[in-house]
Amino acid sequence: MGFARTCSVALVGVEGVVVEVQADLEPGLAAFTLVGLPDKSLSESRDRVRAAIVNSGETWPQKKLTVGLSPASVPKSGSGFDLGVACAVLAANERIAPRAIADLMMIGELGLDGRVRPVRGVLPAVLAAADAGYRHVVVPERTAAEASLVPGVSVLGIRTLRQLVAILNDETVPEEEEDRGEGRPDPLLAGLAVPGAGMGTGVSDREVLPDLADVAGQHTARRALEISAAGGHHLYLKGPPGAGKTMLAERLAGLLPRLTAQESLEVTAVHSVAGILPPGKPLIDTPPYCSPHHSATMPSIIGGGSGLPRPGAVSLAHRGVLFLDEAPEFSGRVLDAMRQPLESGHVVVARSAGVMRLPARFLLVLAANPCPCGRHSLLGLGCDCSPAAVRRYQARLSGPLLDRVDLRVQVEAVTRTELIEGASGAEPSALVADRVRLARERAAVRYAETPWRTNSEVPGHELRTRWQVGPAGLREAERDMERGLLTARGLDRVLRVAWTIADLAGAERPGPQEMAEALQLRTGVARGVPAVVGGG
Repeated sequence: MGFARTCSVALVGVEGVVVEVQADLEPGLAAFTLVGLPDKSLSESRDRVRAAIVNSGETWPQKKLTVGLSPASVPKSGSGFDLGVACAVLAANERIAPRAIADLMMIGELGLDGRVRPVRGVLPAVLAAADAGYRHVVVPERTAAEASLVPGVSVLGIRTLRQLVAILNDETVPEEEEDRGEGRPDPLLAGLAVPGAGMGTGVSDREVLPDLADVAGQHTARRALEISAAGGHHLYLKGPPGAGKTMLAERLAGLLPRLTAQESLEVTAVHSVAGILPPGKPLIDTPPYCSPHHSATMPSIIGGGSGLPRPGAVSLAHRGVLFLDEAPEFSGRVLDAMRQPLESGHVVVARSAGVMRLPARFLLVLAANPCPCGRHSLLGLGCDCSPAAVRRYQARLSGPLLDRVDLRVQVEAVTRTELIEGASGAEPSALVADRVRLARERAAVRYAETPWRTNSEVPGHELRTRWQVGPAGLREAERDMERGLLTARGLDRVLRVAWTIADLAGAERPGPQEMAEALQLRTGVARGVPAVVGGG
């Protein structure tokens, strides 16, 4: 009788559960039994492992073989357990010393020829292994760079099962040549991408991002864009077609600071699980930008799907920008489902196969026309929509959703003079991004001893008691609450925006002018605040 064990990781969203892979050999009729709540792809590992071991020059045991994945109550999916199962079988058959693999964490899919193929979610799997105390991880060679991002973990990247057996037995490691012709794509990288998983969303593959200098005019909208980036405030752009709403939204990600080390790991983990991690880029250090089409379904935006849920657009935009163009055309259920992650910074998706918690702290940008034809309230152009049609169209964005949006800007059509001459003097993204970075640094110093980093994250109670605005700063806001223009949540968000405006101006705390500008951007009611261009 032979017994051996090693370890692997089962992923539920971006959270990993350490799974002990046990192999037991007993005399009896040759059979291979896999237990431990495996899904279809994992159940098929019996055939993959058997073929990989035989084609690697090893002997398949002609005994009763039982492989258990413990804890048995946790559902397990995917092909990443293949490598651990194969090594446990070889160790139980005394081809490998059982103690050599007992403390190893193994992640990887096996081809029938013994090659080790990469799988999705290596980074969150290795993070889970490190949290559980494992310090030695074996992964496919193609994902070794991704696994090496986790500090304190020794990573061994292998190409074939034969190489791993030789390393564990302290034998001469065979040289395995790549089976790829000149100019042909690498077939091993196919496992890292999921067809239809949103390859066009997430991280931009463009080295040069769109520049804010390309936008002509729109001084108020540009100011709102800067405030949004500096404080992490959600933005609503409303205006006629062709006014520049999409251009402005596409340039917001270029104003955000680069991700910190912790943020980079969070974003990379989500994209790795979703199967849209850019090839050759194991670490994402720039804010992602997602712009789903308005026909997107609930699972594609919030997360879900058959079996265990998958990350949606709100998670792919984590620490970045989620832009909903033609927002009223989105399903009302989809829009209202975003209210919870807008408040909490994460999304919890429950399905019959399990419950998944995914990060979703994104910066939301909504863009909408004033009516179905887009010409409502424009001077000199007739609107063909009836008043009832206009009201129905604008009501598609519910009040509770808009109450969570800090900045609401009316984007007017660009004039001929602005279009021809205005863009030449517009500020580039780099200059605005510098001011955004300085404002965020001021906020980070203020919140150094707290769990918050940006103004948008600070609870309203703390802003009303611990960080109060200047004298007489709340008078206009109190009047707006009495007139029904502001809710209690709206007042808290006005305070957050006022602090961001003060940070951009280098002020010690917000005063009446900062509060007036914040109220104007929130309610759309003119407060006599001049347009601030060039950071004041």
